[in-house]
Amino acid sequence: MALQVVSTEFLKTATRPAEWPRGEFPEVAFVGRSNVGKSSMLNALSRKKKLARVSNTPGRTRALQFFEIRYRPNPASRPRVVRFCDLPGYGYAKVSKDERAKWTAMIDDYLRERGPLRAVVLIVDGRHEPMESDQDALRFLTEAGRVVVVAATKMDKLARTKRGHALKVVERALSLPPGTAVPFSAEEGTGADALWTRIHALASAAQAEAGGVMVEGEEGEGAPETAGEPDEEAEEA
Repeated sequence: MALQVVSTEFLKTATRPAEWPRGEFPEVAFVGRSNVGKSSMLNALSRKKKLARVSNTPGRTRALQFFEIRYRPNPASRPRVVRFCDLPGYGYAKVSKDERAKWTAMIDDYLRERGPLRAVVLIVDGRHEPMESDQDALRFLTEAGRVVVVAATKMDKLARTKRGHALKVVERALSLPPGTAVPFSAEEGTGADALWTRIHALASAAQAEAGGVMVEGEEGEGAPETAGEPDEEAEEA
């Protein structure tokens, strides 16, 4: 798909429903472990290197970060709008139990209650078998009735001959239908078009299917533990 990003804009930081952006533009949320490459993915998708800041310290994002992307699905179409929501990373928490509980409640509220949310991109490290926290995150999202797109990052760290097998390991560990996980590398610039194709299809739907457990359009408690400062997230190169 010859998709063109027209403009990108950071909208706001939010910690409670009253602060969520107004309007019914479709949203796609991004979630994953604190060092999985989420900010790099957002920058690659937005075609803007510094849309989301990359920090050297794991678990800095402590709020929901909203971005507005205007894009054309093809050169002849009018610009469309989709919002991205960057969720705090999970699996790393150098904070008190009380603060962690607040983040968990914040994410739980958003994922369960946000009306314009069309899908959630669950990001896992493609070099390794998904961890228990990744499985917990997928379980929570599907139980919440959300459409989930699984993306395996850092594929550039693997030899090309090993990437197909690594993707199958991810899909087996998460019980995904074969061929549904998106291989992604912000370093190589691969996977962005494939992910955009799925995001556009989901954002364009009148509404996401409701009441089912869905992964990539296929039917399939407690939010995952979070960590994280606004607009910052640790990444491995």
